[in-house]
Amino acid sequence: MTQTKKLVVLGSINADHVLAVPHFVKPGETLAGNGYHIAYGGKGANQAVAAARLGTQTDFIACIGDDTLGTAMKNAFAQDGINTDSIVTIPNEMSGIAMIQVAASGENSIVLAAGANAYLDQAVVDKFADNIAQADALLMQLETPLSGITAAAKIAKANGTQVILNPAPAQSLPDELLAQLDMITPNETEAEILTGIKVNDEASATQAANVFHQKGIATVLITLGAKGVFVSEKSGFRGIIAGFRVQAVDTTAAGDTFNGGLLTALLEGQTLSEAIRFAHGAAAISVTRHGAQPSIPTREETERFLQAQV
Repeated sequence: MTQTKKLVVLGSINADHVLAVPHFVKPGETLAGNGYHIAYGGKGANQAVAAARLGTQTDFIACIGDDTLGTAMKNAFAQDGINTDSIVTIPNEMSGIAMIQVAASGENSIVLAAGANAYLDQAVVDKFADNIAQADALLMQLETPLSGITAAAKIAKANGTQVILNPAPAQSLPDELLAQLDMITPNETEAEILTGIKVNDEASATQAANVFHQKGIATVLITLGAKGVFVSEKSGFRGIIAGFRVQAVDTTAAGDTFNGGLLTALLEGQTLSEAIRFAHGAAAISVTRHGAQPSIPTREETERFLQAQV
């Protein structure tokens, strides 16, 4: 594997404060929880970590607070081989956090505080325009301000950098942004919010993909959970590429691992179907482990898994 192409990831950084509880707390109730721990998360950070661990030269444009957690997370990214020069520290602000209760039923309840993530706007993006212009691909999500995401997409488009958006968490988006995209990777829920079409089979996925194509997006990947990924290329392949069956224990960051793996393989020159298989493999490993970034596999682990599936 030789990797000379560069990926820029733009997005969020969160510290996940996780507590196991017998049931979700009711108003006025004091509940004894256990297993408290802090795990590093945030969709942007997860995708950057996945790409870097899987072998991609990765720059990460993001914001942290001037707190010990932010510093610790930035140091962890550097240890994963990510270029952290474009991670900005916001004075007098906390790093983003997620407060997560995990009930005995397996359900979780999450409250987010954006903190420094709310500062990743056009002004910050403009400082790192050269990083985006010189990259081969730009990967983004929707946990940071749309002004920064749109600005980054325009810089990328103007400089021939491929623009990929994982539109999560789901929200409606302006056509101005969608027109800048080369690829979009929603799940069924996100596809429905963006196109108005309920995706529940290949026919409805085709309809939703056509809406994205009409807005100028050449490649559409709609993730269908256990069914795999529906792929629609404006000028070519259309169909479902199945994933791998594993015993899942925690699906946190599975989608982020998929996106990081997909870009890694595409930048190495793999075909889209080969890249999706590689991404499926990395994501399959991640769901057999707990946590966000702790669950993301290395390149070697992913290749061993894929060889065992042949």
